[in-house]
Amino acid sequence: MPPMNPKFFPRLLALLALLAIRPLAVRAAEAPAKLHSGRPLRVLLVTGGCCHNYAFQAGCLTNAVAQRADVRFTVVNEGGSGTRGEIALYDDPGWAKPYDVVVHNECFADTTNAAYIRRIVDAHRAGKPAVVVHCAMHTYRAWELDEWREFLGVTSRQHEHQARYAVKAVAAGHPAMGGFPARGWTTPMDELYVIEKLWPGARALATARSERTGKEQPVVWANDFHGTRVFGTTFGHSDDTFRDPAFLELLSRGIVWAAQSGKTNP
Repeated sequence: MPPMNPKFFPRLLALLALLAIRPLAVRAAEAPAKLHSGRPLRVLLVTGGCCHNYAFQAGCLTNAVAQRADVRFTVVNEGGSGTRGEIALYDDPGWAKPYDVVVHNECFADTTNAAYIRRIVDAHRAGKPAVVVHCAMHTYRAWELDEWREFLGVTSRQHEHQARYAVKAVAAGHPAMGGFPARGWTTPMDELYVIEKLWPGARALATARSERTGKEQPVVWANDFHGTRVFGTTFGHSDDTFRDPAFLELLSRGIVWAAQSGKTNP
């Protein structure tokens, strides 16, 4: 074998360096963009109740957000699996104080204890930001007063069938929509909630069309609840939705946006 030309060594080293760097570049491109760094955000996730796989959803959500932002989660999964439940956390009037933002993903449609519900609402009225997901919109549905629904930013009492809904942004410039797919997003099999009322402080960020009526329903929104930021989405029924990267990006951005200020308009 003839000896290698010494002039080839620099080219060989450059080639080896390029091959070593490329896998790192691919991994970096696949990693979600960081949405928040600095002091860790303290996030409370309250979940439990009827009709959904809450332990699975909590794991998907906390892992996804941790990849995108510097967060410390506290998860409270209590209240049983029925439509009536009260979580001991809320017995303390200062229940929300340790946290920067609260994620509500609970489902207790038939709980009607006014004093209990008002302890939750009052913490948010006082300035604690929130993210509300799926069945949070039907939680306390049997309570005749609208304080919870005003906090959510929407009134909903029913949903339509499960399907793969095409979602379009109607406020693409909103910070929480920054990672939303430019061509829209088609959900995994999920429920479309019927929105009876979008409250005056709420602004629709994305909509989906009913297959039954043809009406556009708000499915993502931002709400100004007496100056407190609330981010919401009615999707989140199925396990596949909580596996979906677009959905997890949306929730991550909603959490970071809400936590940035408890007293700023949506």
